Amino acid sequence: MTGTMTWAAMDVHARSTYAASMDVITGELTRQRFDTGAVEPVVAWLAGLPGPVRCCYEAGPTGFGLYRAGVAAGLDCQVIAPSKTPRPSGDRNKSDRRDTDLLLRQLMGGALTAVAVPSATLEAARDLARAREQVRVDLMRCRHRISKLLLRHGRVWDRSTWTKAHREWLGSQTFQHQNTELAFIDNLAACDGLTARKQVLDERLSGVALDPEFWPLVRPLRAFRGIDTLSALVITLEVSDFTRFARAVQLGSWLGLVPSREQSGESDRNGSITKTGSKYARRILVEASWHYARPPRIGKTLYQRQDGLPDHVLQIARRAQTRLYRVHRRMRERKKPGNVITVACARELACFIWAAATAP
Repeated sequence: MTGTMTWAAMDVHARSTYAASMDVITGELTRQRFDTGAVEPVVAWLAGLPGPVRCCYEAGPTGFGLYRAGVAAGLDCQVIAPSKTPRPSGDRNKSDRRDTDLLLRQLMGGALTAVAVPSATLEAARDLARAREQVRVDLMRCRHRISKLLLRHGRVWDRSTWTKAHREWLGSQTFQHQNTELAFIDNLAACDGLTARKQVLDERLSGVALDPEFWPLVRPLRAFRGIDTLSALVITLEVSDFTRFARAVQLGSWLGLVPSREQSGESDRNGSITKTGSKYARRILVEASWHYARPPRIGKTLYQRQDGLPDHVLQIARRAQTRLYRVHRRMRERKKPGNVITVACARELACFIWAAATAP
């Protein structure tokens, strides 16, 4: 926004907000503390400053309520990525006042990076998708506890696990000591409960994917090998707007799939991937990339998912199969570790997905 008259920054907490503003004309610095978690007094104070007003606060557990209220009041508000906020390495004194002043100076200097704020509908769907992810993780841990308890007592199932037959076998297990029996029954009941919760969330998310706001992006992403409806929905919800990335490699960087780098003088070393951005979308892409270790092929299920899609999307999906299989094969020939191969393919898969999502 050109012609900014007042710059403002806020340090937002659950029960209080500390704010500071700078008047461009007079150079006057004003500070204000709000001993409440409500956004209305903060927005009213900002609206009373000489306009136009540009303000910001760091993203955190308080969410985007203040941002949405500020935008509704006609303010130019930004939510800042805390991980990209420059901070002096030698500064050991931290307070709301110092944090707000630092944020204000950096906002005026253009040194801050804003996050993409989702719509209220998208944020609600993202909450549901992340709840499903948390249930999936809990279920996996619960299953591990059951299998390790059985292993300690010499009980090993030598066929496919967590099938109907395996569940019947688990239900038939008995133990000599009552306390072990109770521990096993408790874990098994928890596993059954989590399985039921996950099924309910899967059904609900399958319906959410058909929402007109999400389906135009979910549908083309389903054309890729290893990505079905729920996976495509998670990627759509986490990225939210693919067009905010000018190039495909920027999406891979945002997802944290690029190597970290330490360069100083003559020393230049690459490290592990940065793991920034959405860990949920990153996991989906890494798991999907395993499917590209097999030769390119369009099976019955993938053919059904691709049916009716535009030709340019199908061409991108087919090129992805050919390219990623070649990357898998060449890196295996070079004796690269399996996880390195998988992450490299996940990074390139993110680029193909960007191409499909942004194609006209």
